[in-house]
Amino acid sequence: MKLLRLLKKYYCSIFKKKMASVEKVVGVKKVRQKDPDGWDVSMPLPGDIIEGVAELASDDDSFIQAKAWSELTLFLGKIAGHFIWFKVRRGESTLKLKGYVLIERRSNLQKRFVVRAASDERHLAVIAELTLGRCTELQEMSRRMVNSGSRGYNQMGLQYDWKMKVGTHLPDSHSTVVSSIVFMPLTREYRVEATLVRTMAWFSAAVSSGIPLVFVNIQTEQINNLERRNTSGKDVCSRQLDGYVGYHQSAQGVRLWYLPGIEEIPLELTPEPGESRFGIDIKRTDEGFVSIYSVAKGTAAERAGLVHLFEEANKSKHHVVISRLEGKSVLPSTVSSEGLIYCCDHADIKDTLNLAMERSESIRLHIMSWPNQITQNTTGLFGAAAALMPPN
Repeated sequence: MKLLRLLKKYYCSIFKKKMASVEKVVGVKKVRQKDPDGWDVSMPLPGDIIEGVAELASDDDSFIQAKAWSELTLFLGKIAGHFIWFKVRRGESTLKLKGYVLIERRSNLQKRFVVRAASDERHLAVIAELTLGRCTELQEMSRRMVNSGSRGYNQMGLQYDWKMKVGTHLPDSHSTVVSSIVFMPLTREYRVEATLVRTMAWFSAAVSSGIPLVFVNIQTEQINNLERRNTSGKDVCSRQLDGYVGYHQSAQGVRLWYLPGIEEIPLELTPEPGESRFGIDIKRTDEGFVSIYSVAKGTAAERAGLVHLFEEANKSKHHVVISRLEGKSVLPSTVSSEGLIYCCDHADIKDTLNLAMERSESIRLHIMSWPNQITQNTTGLFGAAAALMPPN
């Protein structure tokens, strides 16, 4: 018997909650506001349950109950075009809100009542007959919207000359200043810590060898449902993803963000009539960077200042590393699941240099600058990377 009473009590409570959720009330169905950050607790919000209306909010007795939708619409129709006070229930609180009543005619027979917030004429609340359950859902949405964060002062739009700023403050119009390389997990590398170890080993080895890298950040990167692709031609992306054969679960790679030197020094190599080469020889370092290992005197390279940079680099045991050629990055970008470092094709770089020389055209490149470097002909240097470094 005791069990039966408990079951009866349990099912009665469920029935009451179900009936309460479908109970009809008058409330705010939705709000039209172009700027959600403009929402405020003093305005009508979605889910507000209207319990009464009054022309003056002097006391609670002046409010007319708004339980029946038909009675409320009759009252609102009489006072449309005027300010009115609403008593609304929002959660456990009861508020008095002021608004301006408007009528929107959807057809000759249908009309909709809208309340414009007294504090913001852009804030329009649509009044409708709703279930109590629906009001509860809308109130939760409103609560998250209003409490999404501290809005502080109102904001305004500021015009900004993006084209001029990019041209002035970046080493190249296509430069992102900060570079990155992503390390895929090896085929049997199941823990991200192992990938992280390889990432930092690569970075440390590069710096130790004389590559002027500046650490910025490191993060894990989700890799999902990768499939084998053909590796013909110059499909670098497919080659980078090759090795994930049979992988249908997600894996975690590691992305390392770094600055290519404390700044990138732009140089322009301009050949003179009769010259057959720019005067530089390049090689690939173990970590995938393009390094200049010799500079010929009496050439375009010397006139651009590369001889001075090369001699200075030898004294400080740094490499003279090219970060961009004709505005395009030549830095390593990916380490595959096979452990291969993918970077700009060495032959492509030579072809670009040879083609420019055949046409007697100038070639633009950027050199990665190291700390305490003394540069010559520094007109046009860009300190975007150096801005991230603390002052001495």
